[in-house]
Amino acid sequence: MLTTLRNAFKVKDIRDRLLFTFLMLLVIRLGSQLPVPGVNRDYLANFFAQQGDTFNFFSAFTGGSFEKMSIFALNITPYITSSIIIQLLTIAIPALEEMQKDGEDGRKKLSAITRYVTVGLALIESLAMTIGFGRQGLIPNFNFLSGLTVVVALTAGSAFLMWVGERITEKGVGNGISIVLMINILSRIPSDLYTLYDSFIHNKSLAKGALAAVIILAIIALTVVLVIVLSDATRRIPVQYAKKMQGRKMVGGQQTFIPLKVNTAGVIPVIFASSLLSMPSMIASFMKINGEGVGATIIGILNQNNWFNPDRPVYSIGLVLYVAMIIGFAYFYTSITFNPIEVADNMKKQGGFIPGIRPGKPTTDYLNRILNYIVLIGALGLTIVVLIPIFFNGVFGAYVSFGGTSIIIIVGVVIETINQIESQMVVRNYKGFLSE
Repeated sequence: MLTTLRNAFKVKDIRDRLLFTFLMLLVIRLGSQLPVPGVNRDYLANFFAQQGDTFNFFSAFTGGSFEKMSIFALNITPYITSSIIIQLLTIAIPALEEMQKDGEDGRKKLSAITRYVTVGLALIESLAMTIGFGRQGLIPNFNFLSGLTVVVALTAGSAFLMWVGERITEKGVGNGISIVLMINILSRIPSDLYTLYDSFIHNKSLAKGALAAVIILAIIALTVVLVIVLSDATRRIPVQYAKKMQGRKMVGGQQTFIPLKVNTAGVIPVIFASSLLSMPSMIASFMKINGEGVGATIIGILNQNNWFNPDRPVYSIGLVLYVAMIIGFAYFYTSITFNPIEVADNMKKQGGFIPGIRPGKPTTDYLNRILNYIVLIGALGLTIVVLIPIFFNGVFGAYVSFGGTSIIIIVGVVIETINQIESQMVVRNYKGFLSE
């Protein structure tokens, strides 16, 4: 990876793209420190201190901007939600499905729709936050004008981050939205590492402190290795194309592969499951629902920080629901992104077949069997990666905002960005060779 970056800086075009990306990341971190006009930041600081670790997942995704109530408090979460909604609607609305299949023009139209939905969601979320927190002390002089200022600032901040992400994709390197999300998560890691140091190393004997440091580093390294293996693992299905006569030549006859990724859905199932489970806790915090009773027990069961806690074993029931949701969302997301019937039909039209499998329905059934098998393996692998930090949080009280989900995103974005840099260098070298 370091060799790739060193070689990339020798190429002016790629160097300019890297510098542009770096400058945009500086803009993002600067904006994360700028407060929304007219808000009491101490109110949110006290509010989050009372909530403990309820908002850890949301805090990691916003890079700490939410509890600071900066202009980027909503961050790109409305864009992520909008993208997921549009992607799901493409299987329910024929017009959106046609756009998705309509090449570059269709993708541009879907992107425009996603932007509009993003602004709408940001407006709704900023209104909810302003109304919900405004009268409780977030806005000292709460009135229509001060409330409108907060709504406009939060909505504009989210829209600006969406624009920055798209500019990084266009003029920088990698997927801009993914890079924005990654820098948010990375910004929280220093404080999380300090939390681990303060909890397990500080004021401990040299032997105990060193052992704790080694264990922490080993867990992080193990998680990263598992994520890399999960990201690169593929099942290659051989495809043979029959020879056919074109004019006076025999063409075809080559063998290729259909690469099916083991983790076909990426981190999407974890984001879906974590978001749904954390929503009741967030609503309860906003409405100040606490105390005891069935409602409080249910909230405790859905809170990831209570799982694997030996003092409260009943709360680990939520773990079963979490695993089931990850597996279910993995199958669901894969079903809308990979269509075995369409793949089998395209192979048949092009004279291709899987050795030992007849074209048509038998090929579709074979692809479905393989897909169901590898999706289950990928979902279980994803679950293991995500549960490693949760296990240590529950058993040892290592409460940090980053976890398996964050590491999956960071490693995935880094691998994707490095691959894109390498492909751009290959294209440039190829063009240079042709021009000689």
